[in-house]
Amino acid sequence: MKTKLSALTLVASLLASSAAWAAVTVRYYNRDSRDYTWSAVCSGVKTSVTFGRSQTASVTIQGSGPCTVQTGAGNVVLKGGEDLDIKDGKLQVK
Repeated sequence: MKTKLSALTLVASLLASSAAWAAVTVRYYNRDSRDYTWSAVCSGVKTSVTFGRSQTASVTIQGSGPCTVQTGAGNVVLKGGEDLDIKDGKLQVK
């Protein structure tokens, strides 16, 4: 009985921690001299993501992929690990 309880506790802990690891991380280069904050939908949950001006950096979007980033120039689907380029307000996957 004690072994079953320990195994059940371990499984519950692993499931809870896997939700914390659910995220999409991308690297970007923003060539524009302004920040961009766009809406993103990951796993049906809407959030926002900000890309800082004139910099190369990484950003993590919470939620499991794929994520759809909704920009003024159209939607971009991200699975994670992509390199992005931002120029003239357009988000492109390299």
